[in-house]
Formats: sequence, structure tokens, C-alpha cells
Amino acid sequence: MSKFLDAVHDSMRLKRYSSSTIESYTNWILRFILHHNRRDPREMGAAEIGAFLSYLANENHISGSTQNQALQAILYSTSTYS
Repeated sequence: MSKFLDAVHDSMRLKRYSSSTIESYTNWILRFILHHNRRDPREMGAAEIGAFLSYLANENHISGSTQNQALQAILYSTSTYS
């Protein structure tokens, strides 16, 4: 999975994302992957994304704005490499 995260990182650098955004997005993508037992994000869809966001809200009490950041990171990874 490291190659996947490296590719996401490189893509974001090419698009001139800030280093803090790159770090945040790659951390959210990694958490999403680990939450779903190391499945490839390109093989997951709306159900898995919804389950992860619900987990963040219900188990970790993550705010709505932070959940939105996690969602945007996941969508970036799935749309860029699908």
C-alpha cells in the first residue's frame, strides 16, 4: 500500500498542494485503508466511505468539518487513481 500512498503524495506535490494538506490527506487515506483491513481504496465505494465516516463520528466523535476533510482526502485518492 506504500506505493499507492507514494503515488497520491507525488500527485499532490505536482498539483502544488501545501505540505500540511499532503500530510493530512495521506494520513486520512491511510486511516481509511487500515479501517477496512488494508483494502485498496480503488476497490471500495460509497458504502465503505459512509461506514468510515460514521465510525469517525460515532466512535471518535470527530467534528463535521474534520469528517469533510477525511471525505475529501478519500475522494481524491479514489478519483485520481480509479
